[in-house]
Amino acid sequence: MWSIGELAEQAGVTVKTVRFYSDRGLLPEAARSAGGHRRYGPEALDRLRLIRSLRTLDLPVPDVGRVLEREDALGDVLEDVVAGQLRELGPRLAALRWREAALHLLRDCAPEERPERLRLLGSVTAPPSTAVPARFWRSWLPARLPARLASAIVDESVPQPPADPTPAQVLAFARLHALVTAIPRPDADYCQPAAHRPELGYHLGVLYDGLTEAAALAASALRARRAPHEGEALDCFVAAHARARGLRDTPAFRHRLGHQLAADPYIARYWQLHAEVSGPEPTLGAVHDWLRAALDTQAARTEGQLRCCP
Repeated sequence: MWSIGELAEQAGVTVKTVRFYSDRGLLPEAARSAGGHRRYGPEALDRLRLIRSLRTLDLPVPDVGRVLEREDALGDVLEDVVAGQLRELGPRLAALRWREAALHLLRDCAPEERPERLRLLGSVTAPPSTAVPARFWRSWLPARLPARLASAIVDESVPQPPADPTPAQVLAFARLHALVTAIPRPDADYCQPAAHRPELGYHLGVLYDGLTEAAALAASALRARRAPHEGEALDCFVAAHARARGLRDTPAFRHRLGHQLAADPYIARYWQLHAEVSGPEPTLGAVHDWLRAALDTQAARTEGQLRCCP
């Protein structure tokens, strides 16, 4: 039988540590001396070492108790406890990585840039929430768009914060957050594409279903680094706009469509920041720009042919 001091010495811990675990029922004493002092049997050393191993993993004392209560099924209980700890640790690590990148962002910039960067970083949490840009897109999309399409567009349009961001990605997300916060009414006419205006009579479900198909085709061309060109992606894109208004796809229609698809500087800036956050995968904005450029290229070629052949 060991005294509390002898057990502490054998385990390489302090008497205070042994008393702490004993008082919480994790390390039962075997007996008491005549003077009322704690006595521990030889099995207490193995149990104390197991407690220390579990605590080294930063498991809370209640979870250590759960494991010790089921030593007959130690593997199963420990697996469950460890899985729970990993689930809790993920968000904490993501927040620390985001904070680390933000600190590098402030440390490595010129002194005159720090106040502005600090203001931007102060507007987002660590890791940041995507609620604000998601709310922007839900307001920007027309209310009569089918819910399944609206959800899909929002999912594609809101960049997910990287798990291990670079300082540049942190800055881009903070700027994106500030951008979508700056406009009070994203559903206002001045920031809406023509297709969203009720008076033009677009069938939005038809339009966006077709645009989704065209975007998938154009994204493949973007990944292959192909310049904007005529072909299936452009035909699908134009056909979506024509069907949505009950019109035919003609050269005249394509000419008018090219003028209707003028880029919005505000939205263009959003997609630029989105790309800086999310990486090389083509964004919906990049896909739309590629298709619009393909339409312009075709229109320019057609006009050239008409001038050459009066």
